[in-house]
Amino acid sequence: MAVPQAYVSHLPGVPDWLNKGDNAWQMTASTLVGIQSMPGLVILYASIVRKKWAVNSAFMALYAFAAVLIIWVLVGYRLAFGDRLVPMWGEGAPALSQTYLIGRAKLPATAAHNGRPAVEPFYPMATLVYFHFQFAAITMILLAGSVLGRMNIKAWMAFVPLWLICSYTVGAFSLWGGGFLYQWGAIDYSGGYVIHLSSGISGFTAAYWVGPRLKSDRERFSPNNVLLMMAGAGLLWMGWSGFNGGAPYAANITAPVAVLNTNICAATSLLIWTSLDVVFFGKPSVIGAVQGMVTGLACITPGAGVVPSWAAIVMGILSGSIPWVSMMILHKKSSLFQKVDDTLGVFHTHAVAGLLGGLLTGLLAEPHLCDLVLPIPNTRGAFYGGSGGVQFLKQVVAALFVIGWNIFSTTVICLGIRLFMPLRMPDEMLIIGDDAVHGEEAYALWGDGEKYDPTRHGWNNPSSHGEEMMARSPYINGARGVTINL
Repeated sequence: MAVPQAYVSHLPGVPDWLNKGDNAWQMTASTLVGIQSMPGLVILYASIVRKKWAVNSAFMALYAFAAVLIIWVLVGYRLAFGDRLVPMWGEGAPALSQTYLIGRAKLPATAAHNGRPAVEPFYPMATLVYFHFQFAAITMILLAGSVLGRMNIKAWMAFVPLWLICSYTVGAFSLWGGGFLYQWGAIDYSGGYVIHLSSGISGFTAAYWVGPRLKSDRERFSPNNVLLMMAGAGLLWMGWSGFNGGAPYAANITAPVAVLNTNICAATSLLIWTSLDVVFFGKPSVIGAVQGMVTGLACITPGAGVVPSWAAIVMGILSGSIPWVSMMILHKKSSLFQKVDDTLGVFHTHAVAGLLGGLLTGLLAEPHLCDLVLPIPNTRGAFYGGSGGVQFLKQVVAALFVIGWNIFSTTVICLGIRLFMPLRMPDEMLIIGDDAVHGEEAYALWGDGEKYDPTRHGWNNPSSHGEEMMARSPYINGARGVTINL
């Protein structure tokens, strides 16, 4: 028997303020962002590292996803999006009560002193809590990419909740939740600073304190499954539609613009990065293409919904070239980059690309698009004149705050953990890998059930897995980066 629509619309579970389309899109966007982490980055990490670190790398991502959710609902969400406590932090409290979660979503600290009302999306608070959890989780997993292949797993288990509380929530509240940078008018549409710049800077800082991998691992860190790596990267790319499409908190006209810009910039960046590989190395690299895709996605994120689509192409050209120079040239020339072992080059792919995107947003943010989604009226990039020069200055100051806070907080957390346990695994565990850390191996059997024998199939055997050919790739031999005489 069909239920009359008039009856359905007045059920207790469908209050007058609920917009079903917005709620459905926001839950869909949340799931798309979640797929980026689970299974996207789990697959990518497990595949891009050496075979002996596949389980450990996947587990670090899996653990972070689960741990962040529990800390998020216990205290994290309301530190980042609750009532104002101080200019860069909200009042922490649980986000678990039934009354709180089924009420209309609201970001109370976004209300301005000039009478501008607080942000109130047309769906329940549970939807907003879940959406922003996914952002917090992927930030933590991106950070993990800097310390794969040597961080003590127990130290990582302690690091995750401490960094979420002391670092991530500060950036989120300051730029998104109604903190001082939000009220000032700094633009971070969907996380170029809160997510990418912070994960890249904190990952690099953590890598410094944890220490490097074994010399043999740094010299030859071949992906154990390039095709699965591409599958993980594909999930990351497709999930980004929820990442940037959900940022307006509604299924409005900004969302599709952001999704289109996201894909344009990622595609452009991938093509530019691949072209540079061909010009300087003579052949396109699949790993390089993935790096270019990631830098494009990170670069467009802070401005996806506020820049025109032609600007997304410009941002893609720059995100495919500037981080390429940073990773492939400056990395080898800098003693600091050589000293700090950033396993997956998160500094280059996320910190450099996220910073680049934030600054370009300060130049290219289009006034009409800004008015559709931003809280400060008459916001514009410097390219459009007027107050655009001031906007660019705001972007610089916001970046400096995020960089400084993440270096400070990550350093304090690492030094604090080091008082109770080592940050780095002992060398004897690093030699063995997953079997020593977890008692498990990703690929336990070879051929006809034959147990893996490193003396027969080891990384020094050029006939094994085509490694002699793979070793020629500039992305595999040693720490990322090569010296090119331009």
